[in-house]
Amino acid sequence: MFLQDVYKPEFIKVGLEAEDKDDVFEELADQFCQASKINAREEILAAIREREAKMSTGIRQGIAIPHGKTNAVDAVYGVLGVSKRGIDYDALDGKPVYLLFLILAPEKDTENYLRLLKRAAELLDNPLFYTDLVAQNSAQEAYNILKKYEDILIALD
Repeated sequence: MFLQDVYKPEFIKVGLEAEDKDDVFEELADQFCQASKINAREEILAAIREREAKMSTGIRQGIAIPHGKTNAVDAVYGVLGVSKRGIDYDALDGKPVYLLFLILAPEKDTENYLRLLKRAAELLDNPLFYTDLVAQNSAQEAYNILKKYEDILIALD
């Protein structure tokens, strides 16, 4: 499973307006519902919040991977959010988050869900990927960066 197949430009929001974790969850859920035409905002928010209650998904400096499982979706989906100002996220390092990779999956699709999490972690190991992605000003530009770095990773596999 490839990030570039999940985080298409319509599932990317550059210039997030949210200032805190709960508001960004709502903003990402709204972007998902608009792009997917799946009207399941409350179910998505519940899944994300339930997972987040266990432990912060603000995993490393400036990066969060909120995720959740819900049968409101029939496949693995993602929304990529880019904040220029930073979001108060209660991250593990206590610092603001600038990049968010939301992952949603049906309850029974653990395999693809974990593959997507693993792929995101692999890409995020490259500090240039983070820097280049945060610098983009449009969804298409962000998608192009995601695709560029993932294609390099695929070529190395």
